[in-house]
Amino acid sequence: MAQDKPWWSDEVFADLDRTGPVPLWFQIATRLQQAIVSGEIPAGTRLENEISIGERLGLSRPTVRRAIQELVDKGLVVRRRGIGTQVVQGAVSRPVELTSLYEDMQRGHLSPVTEVLAHETVPAPERVAQQLGIRQGDDVVRLRRLRSTGDVPVAVMENYLPVDIADFSIEDLTEHGLYELMRKRRVTIKVAQQRIGARRVHAEESRLLDLEKGAPVLTMERTAFDASGRAVEYGNHCYRPDMYTFETSLVAK
Repeated sequence: MAQDKPWWSDEVFADLDRTGPVPLWFQIATRLQQAIVSGEIPAGTRLENEISIGERLGLSRPTVRRAIQELVDKGLVVRRRGIGTQVVQGAVSRPVELTSLYEDMQRGHLSPVTEVLAHETVPAPERVAQQLGIRQGDDVVRLRRLRSTGDVPVAVMENYLPVDIADFSIEDLTEHGLYELMRKRRVTIKVAQQRIGARRVHAEESRLLDLEKGAPVLTMERTAFDASGRAVEYGNHCYRPDMYTFETSLVAK
């Protein structure tokens, strides 16, 4: 939960070495990182702005800005419009495996929060029909969800599923991951085709993900198949790049 008053502690910065060889920006970043990891600065806490920190420490704004950027790059804090710099529980690091975002966040000891934006039966658009192996215009269930950790948005997810396996309630989708719900209905995903990319954020996504207009987002398009080879899910997701990474292992031949 974000605090009303931005966090500050004189003790954290009491031993800054202003004459030694270690850059001051690195010292600031290191001390803030230690305080975040230890829990002294909990997730959701707002930090003071760069000007205020610089004035308190007697340092230039560029020095403080570089320190904060180091924390942003490590996924420890995010910059949010109208809020400022906010501590998060850590970025989602997702292996390129057949798992759901909900499961990945739980595995990373993050707290997934889901807002259901759309839950409806619609005629399948051309792209969806191609991926699910059905006729264009056939009924499919369209799900659109915003996934966050705490109050920091991570991803906007749009999924299309065959009607006969998608009898989920909004409560189900709020409290559980999609693949978990499918497994409970004895739909087991065995293989998927996936494409990872990047693009500029769309207008609605900008608002939902709290990103500037034209900011970059990571994207993932996936079609999943069950044991019989039937396509049971087509998803098109976008992610905040400062809150999300994909990981894979490469082996030389």
